[in-house]
Amino acid sequence: MISVDQALEHLFSLVAPLGAEAVPLAQAAGRVLARDAVARRDQPPFAASAMDGYAVSGACADPGARLHVIGEAAAGHGFGGRVGAGETVRIFTGAPLPAGADRVIIQEDVTRAGDMITLGTELDGGTHVRAAGGDFRVGDRIEAPRMLGPSDLALLAAMNIPEVPVTRRPEVALMSTGDELVMPGEEPGPDQIIASNTFGLKAMLEGIGARARILPIARDTRASLTAGFDLAAGADLVVTIGGASVGDHDLVGEVAEEMGMHRAFYKIAMRPGKPLMAGRMGDAAMVGLPGNPVSAMVCGHVFLAPMIRAMQGLGAERSSRLTARLACDMPAGGPREHYMRATQENGAITPAQRQDSALLSILADANALLIRPASDRPRKAGEIMEYIAL
Repeated sequence: MISVDQALEHLFSLVAPLGAEAVPLAQAAGRVLARDAVARRDQPPFAASAMDGYAVSGACADPGARLHVIGEAAAGHGFGGRVGAGETVRIFTGAPLPAGADRVIIQEDVTRAGDMITLGTELDGGTHVRAAGGDFRVGDRIEAPRMLGPSDLALLAAMNIPEVPVTRRPEVALMSTGDELVMPGEEPGPDQIIASNTFGLKAMLEGIGARARILPIARDTRASLTAGFDLAAGADLVVTIGGASVGDHDLVGEVAEEMGMHRAFYKIAMRPGKPLMAGRMGDAAMVGLPGNPVSAMVCGHVFLAPMIRAMQGLGAERSSRLTARLACDMPAGGPREHYMRATQENGAITPAQRQDSALLSILADANALLIRPASDRPRKAGEIMEYIAL
């Protein structure tokens, strides 16, 4: 058996960053920026008022001064003239600062009568002016790679970038295997269960930028598995669930190798998820996950998610690990690295009492995977432990 980190090294060797494509800005949320985006304009493009008030020359802004209002400036409608000595322009937030003005007196500090204003006796020291280019300037960059979120899209729009280069979405084919499985909504026989893994994995992978498709369930025959692999054509990553162990009916590895897969490894020293295989199948990476639903989902977080991020150009890195205080004592751990379903709240983490790899309800209630090293010593409440957020 190999370690989790060794398995990740093998998996990263099976994938590479995908090519780039241009998409409209409105479709770029959740995509990974493939090349630096360069601002095409300054922001603000002009000195602008940060408040509603009166634009003046600072030299005339003495407490108690009386000034003549010669015009008005609003957002999208600037004042075309110049503010001279003893003059002012009524201005609103976002409007261009008129020539000759370098300060805005907020309206709360002004008394107006007709076309004349009188400044208050106590003025704050702020200019209330947003300098031209104070946010960004032409040529400033958003550096790639970067997963684009709502704030990034707002910034790109302000930079006047209508289309962005993003990494192509990884295409993933998900295939559950086994005579015991039926799809949700079907009537299972007395010896059958509902296929659940592909639905959880699809949601997980699409949540981090992949495009996943669920293939028909492959039965425990060479013909059915071969047909399933044929349907996976065109995928960047083929994921099978179940049938990857060494039982008499576990044929996935054999059929995959008959179809040209070069196996990179087989067993991993982890719990849950020991029987996991991977390799290349034609132009695609192939990963065979264990069939127990919790094992499949945990392996998705630990192995598949980092592969997807690597294919998007975000680097070959394991899933981010956080730390929290252990909320209870734990006895010594087993010989394999253990990813325990747990609840993290207010900086403290509590492992679930039951860790059976078939219990999806426990996984659904968890928001973390507490990580115990292999052959871990007994732990006391209050010790700092690593975890992966779910």
